[in-house]
Amino acid sequence: MIKVTKLNGRELVVNADLIEFIESTPDTLISLTTGRKIMVLEDLDEVIRMAVGYRAKARIYPIPTGGTGSVFEG
Repeated sequence: MIKVTKLNGRELVVNADLIEFIESTPDTLISLTTGRKIMVLEDLDEVIRMAVGYRAKARIYPIPTGGTGSVFEG
């Protein structure tokens, strides 16, 4: 999830996994795979940086393999 600012100044959290493409028109327009479009104050490079950072954080925790225990056991 990334936090962006709409043109009216309201903050919005977007699921970065749903970003299909980003345009600079000159405002930044985020198009989601759902068909929704969001115009934001952050520039194109900042949105890309946040999305890449989110994906990097999501991959920090390895997926457990093998074993007989549950991933929820401490």
